[in-house]
Amino acid sequence: VQLVESGGGLVQPGGSLRLSCAASGFIFSNNYMSWVRQAPGKGLEWVSTSNTNSRYTADANSVKGRFTISRDNAKNILYLQMNNLQSEDTDLYVCATGDGGPMHENFGSRGQGTQVTVSS
Repeated sequence: VQLVESGGGLVQPGGSLRLSCAASGFIFSNNYMSWVRQAPGKGLEWVSTSNTNSRYTADANSVKGRFTISRDNAKNILYLQMNNLQSEDTDLYVCATGDGGPMHENFGSRGQGTQVTVSS
């Protein structure tokens, strides 16, 4: 399993970014996929989950209405569109297989992450 995130960067408050996660080494279209984030010295925080075809998605309350998860199964890519970014969204964003279970805590494979920094 290989998951490679991209699209992070520095953005001003209120700005937008779209993250991508290129997946390989497994049958992407058969798997729920999630985005999680992690600040230095802190644990993983679940952000969003997509079912196998994006018809069902779930978002953490902290990002609901601002972030949208989607996927392109033909290209094996998972996306996270992030709008109205705030300073508290500054984190390392990581792509993960699975939905993390009922508490969104136990994910499968994870990528190395892409850093998002929101600052003026």
